[in-house]
Amino acid sequence: SEATYKVLKIEFVKKQTFPNLTVLDRELRDYIHWFNHIRIHGTLGYLTPKEYKKRDLLKNV
Repeated sequence: SEATYKVLKIEFVKKQTFPNLTVLDRELRDYIHWFNHIRIHGTLGYLTPKEYKKRDLLKNV
């Protein structure tokens, strides 16, 4: 979504340079892991996306 690309541009890419695609790939994977497993999101009740999804799945069981 556009919001995802905006976050990537603002939080990940802004003011960074990558010497090659291997480094970019590694850094992007690290960022996505951080974004989904560590970074809390106010719109998700201050949970990580992984925690939110797990809680949502448990509600529907």
